[in-house]
Amino acid sequence: MAKTKASSKKQQKRGVDFKKIKRKLGRKLPPPKNATNTEIKSKAIILPEQSVASEKMGLAVSKKGLTLKELLHQTSHHNAKVRKDALMGMKDLFLKYPEELKLHRYAVIEKLRERISDEDKMVREALYQLLNSVILPSCNEDNQRPFISLMMAYIFNAMTHLAIEVRLMAFKFFDLIVQHYPAVFPLYAEKVLQNYADILRKNQFYLEDKGKLKSALAGLVHCLLLLPSNKVEVDSFKKVVPRQDLLHAYEPDRPTKFADFSVIINELKDFVPVLVNCFQAFIPLIHSAPQLDAQSFDCLRNILHSIDLIVRFFVYATDKGNPESYASMWDQGISSVLLKKFLGVFPFNAVHSEKDDDRYFSLNVMIAEIFLHLSEWIYPPAELLEKFLAFIEHALLEKIHSETRSGRAVREKQILTLVHFIPKLVAHVIGNWKSRLLKAFTKTFLDCNPESSVKLACLTAIEEMLFSRKGMWQPDGCDSEVVDPLITWIRELPVLLILLSDRHPSSSKVVLHLLLCMGQCSTPNSLLALEYDNMQYSLQKFYCTYREGDKCYGPFIGLPRDSQELSIFCLYYFSHLDALLLKSIASCCLCPDLDEFVLFRIVEVLHSAFKAGHIEITDHFSFFVTLVSRFNVFPENISPAIEEDTKISNRGTFKKLICVVCSCLEQMGDASLVLLILEGVILEQILLKPPLDNARAMLRMLVVLDSKPTRLSEQSIITLSNFLSGYLIDVVHCVRGDDAEPMEAHVRAQMYYIVPCFFLFDRSRKLLHLVLNGMGSLITKSTTGHSSRINDIVSVLMLMHRDAKMKQIISSSRAEIDHISQSIRLLQSEESSLTVGERHRMQRALEQLKTVTSSLDQ
Repeated sequence: MAKTKASSKKQQKRGVDFKKIKRKLGRKLPPPKNATNTEIKSKAIILPEQSVASEKMGLAVSKKGLTLKELLHQTSHHNAKVRKDALMGMKDLFLKYPEELKLHRYAVIEKLRERISDEDKMVREALYQLLNSVILPSCNEDNQRPFISLMMAYIFNAMTHLAIEVRLMAFKFFDLIVQHYPAVFPLYAEKVLQNYADILRKNQFYLEDKGKLKSALAGLVHCLLLLPSNKVEVDSFKKVVPRQDLLHAYEPDRPTKFADFSVIINELKDFVPVLVNCFQAFIPLIHSAPQLDAQSFDCLRNILHSIDLIVRFFVYATDKGNPESYASMWDQGISSVLLKKFLGVFPFNAVHSEKDDDRYFSLNVMIAEIFLHLSEWIYPPAELLEKFLAFIEHALLEKIHSETRSGRAVREKQILTLVHFIPKLVAHVIGNWKSRLLKAFTKTFLDCNPESSVKLACLTAIEEMLFSRKGMWQPDGCDSEVVDPLITWIRELPVLLILLSDRHPSSSKVVLHLLLCMGQCSTPNSLLALEYDNMQYSLQKFYCTYREGDKCYGPFIGLPRDSQELSIFCLYYFSHLDALLLKSIASCCLCPDLDEFVLFRIVEVLHSAFKAGHIEITDHFSFFVTLVSRFNVFPENISPAIEEDTKISNRGTFKKLICVVCSCLEQMGDASLVLLILEGVILEQILLKPPLDNARAMLRMLVVLDSKPTRLSEQSIITLSNFLSGYLIDVVHCVRGDDAEPMEAHVRAQMYYIVPCFFLFDRSRKLLHLVLNGMGSLITKSTTGHSSRINDIVSVLMLMHRDAKMKQIISSSRAEIDHISQSIRLLQSEESSLTVGERHRMQRALEQLKTVTSSLDQ
């Protein structure tokens, strides 16, 4: 037993070396207690002075955060995409910060010009867009010369590059500079034309890549357009005298002349064979291809346009320079090239597709234009001339038609080119070609739209054919071949004027100018004079017409003043102006919208026509009486303050018109004979009781024609007295003004209307007596408003009394004035319905009459 206890004690005192820890499944083991911690903790050190963002603070940067300096540096990067992105980034930067371009323009150009010869096409295109949209428009005329000098050396270097694409792009860069600064072309014309001729001789790309040829030719055409020429542009037909030879319409900064034509001609004379060779390469394509594609058409058009411009420049240089020296440069070799190789394929016909009709026609017109310009330089063979005349005749006889609006516009422009040459052809062709061309031209003139440029070109051609130095119209008559077309042209002009209305004033002006030339050149009893006279019946609608009693104004009223004057001048040359046309013109004169200047111009021209024997005296009188009696004076209320304001009153214009009419009446012969004719007409209009202004004007006409003692008949005096009694009362009743105006202004206004009556009273005392008796009888005949009527009559007598001469005249009418006083007293005693106010006004009137009569006794 003892041993057992001892063993148990020993076991209790023994230690445990390792303790086993039970772990749950899935738990991560903890790191050992003696493991080393390798975690490093640190803080960022911020140095503001070394920040890249702070370095660009306040600088202009692109969308990618690059400055101009960085972008310029990247334009020389070995990667083409980086160079292109740099150019596009510069475009964004300059659009956002335009001041950057102004400050660093020359540094930018010096760096960018290196990319003109860049081997990558996308880089060159990006540079082209940058120059075209941003850099070139920002350079003004003051700093363009240094800028151009920086660019041109690299452009010329690119024009001689081994790669054909770089060379063609160089011409685009030069064309871009010329478009923005045309004045630089003469400085580099010789060298540029040499390079153009060299690139066109490299004909390996004519049919392989028409886009390249199209690009090169387009630039050449643009340069050649800067050369002087004798071509008349379409816009010149809008001028009043369009038959003068005009040069190209230059922009303000284009050169107007070249110092030495021979320098340019030496380069241009080699172009024609080169261009013809280009054209020859396309002839098989034109005859064999099922359809003429757009690229080929554009190339052919540019070739023909270039040849035409060169030919016209030679014609111009011959006219302006030394014909002998320039003619020697244009040798027979070049002429034969054009006449045999080039013109031998004329005309082209669209045998494969009707869709190409317009394109082939356009090419044929351009070839015909070249031929017609050449014919001014050399005399072509007869069979070749017949060929072109037949084409021109067919083109003019064919109606202008196309499926699209743009196609019609192109066809009209081509027809216009041919119409320009008609006057020269008609003057020089022989045989029956004159009548054939005139017939075709007349059909074109009648068929084309009145508003089109072709119509304007036809009008210009008609004027040149008739009235130029070598025109068909002669004072003693015209060629029998011209008679029928001439009649057709003249009869069409009034119709054209009415169709144009006032919506196309420039076209109407050309028509009116042609009409004026016809009137000026017509001689009495000639065919032109007869047709010109008959034209006035069609012109009535141009001025004014009447529909169901209402007048309808024609285009004349809405045209500008210069066109109105032209139409007025045309009236003078009618050998006899019909009464109906005069009626229409008089209606225009009465239109409130007519300018005052035009109104007086009409009166002036018609009176000159009367003195020349073109208007009957009775018709001329009727015209004047119509103006005076029907002129609408506004406003109707007569106020001295309103009368001075021309914006709201035309009373001043009417006063001037009366003076002009009276002056014309005094120039028409014996006043007594004129009065004998007009007396009844004027009195007839007066009895219609017109407004005061019109009545006063007709009284003024009587005063101008009458004399002392009066020449008026007894019946006229009686008729006139019946009118004047009411007229004088109406004047003082209506011309009162308001209380704010001074009394003297009212009196002056009243005297303006009454003074003509004073002249008539001075010349006929019988008329005065009849008028005073008539006013006295109006007192008793009136049923209402007695006091107002009495005050008006007394006011008339007081106005007579204010005038010194009339005071003497009315002294012989004491009995008539006493009769007026007695009538007032009788009314005052017999009329019981009078109010206190009316009786007071009557008494005051009697006192005023007493003052008048007492002064007459002295």
